[in-house]
Amino acid sequence: MVKSKSTKIGDWIIVFICLLLIFTCILPLLNLLARSLSSSDALIRNEVTLWPKGLNFEAYRMVLTDSKYTWSLLWTAILTIICTFVSLFMTTICAYPLTYDKLKGRRLFNAMIIFTMYFNPGTIPTYLLLKNLGWLNKPIVLIIPYCLSVFNMIIMRSYFYNIPESLRESAEMDGAGPLRILVSIYLPMSTPVIATLALFYAVGRWNGFSDALMYMNDRKYYPIQLLLYNIINSLQNIEVATQEGFSRPGLAESLKAATVMFATVPILLVYPWLQKYFITGVTLGAIKE
Repeated sequence: MVKSKSTKIGDWIIVFICLLLIFTCILPLLNLLARSLSSSDALIRNEVTLWPKGLNFEAYRMVLTDSKYTWSLLWTAILTIICTFVSLFMTTICAYPLTYDKLKGRRLFNAMIIFTMYFNPGTIPTYLLLKNLGWLNKPIVLIIPYCLSVFNMIIMRSYFYNIPESLRESAEMDGAGPLRILVSIYLPMSTPVIATLALFYAVGRWNGFSDALMYMNDRKYYPIQLLLYNIINSLQNIEVATQEGFSRPGLAESLKAATVMFATVPILLVYPWLQKYFITGVTLGAIKE
């Protein structure tokens, strides 16, 4: 099929827009990488753009040899894995029963769940509830309160709707119960949406710091993003910056950039493994036929 001239022009315009968006996303990362590898003097003179000036690995050496950074990264990785599995489990057991038309009160349950997506009790009532439960300053406070996203549950429920009901009816005729049907039919056929939601939950937990900021005072359980937040804030105060080990302004800027790269790269490496499921999971799970 030969494309017309107007179609080719349209294709080139789309390519140009895509390249523009790619550069818009990549350039800040390149600048951050260059700043993390540049000398203190070059940063003070504001000479660094997209290429390091005075190649220097001191900031990365400090990050990789400081136990508070490495432990925070390891703890965040552990927390992300646990939260992702817990969230997928909660999302699945919430979405699956709502696909049964014969479930009594199904519309009421749907309405109640969707209501929580638009209205929530607020920060103070949530804090008081977690305090009364005795969860403050404990790892569980970073796992349970936000383990279920209603939006993600709706995506999974819609995906389950797309699975032919005849498969479930055939399994029921063979004597399979709801749990067996879920494990043997629905989950194996839902790999795209499961991978997509796993990515959503993992990125959300990896980048999350507000819950740790409000509910966690024990520095031992600080996620990497909260540690980074504290480092950036400490740069505003010379005395605090000195206590954190920032003896020179240029080194502080380099260390800040290195810490951001240290916290960003691991989660970026996860995406290529799930990319092939991403578009399929979002599009099929978002439409109910």
